[in-house]
Amino acid sequence: MPKLKSHKATQKRFGVSGNGKIVRVKAWRGHHLEIKSSRRTRRYAGKAIVSGQQALQIRRLLPYL
Repeated sequence: MPKLKSHKATQKRFGVSGNGKIVRVKAWRGHHLEIKSSRRTRRYAGKAIVSGQQALQIRRLLPYL
């Protein structure tokens, strides 16, 4: 059986935590940060854990994750 290809766009956006959970970067943190309040930008900081059906979809797109 041939090797499966990883979905490259998904590979760039998602990672795995030490526990094996899928991790993503929060949205709205890209640019125009000066006009956003400090409270708002703090809320976007850090990583978020993907759960449920989305996690299964990502596992399908990244078979060797």
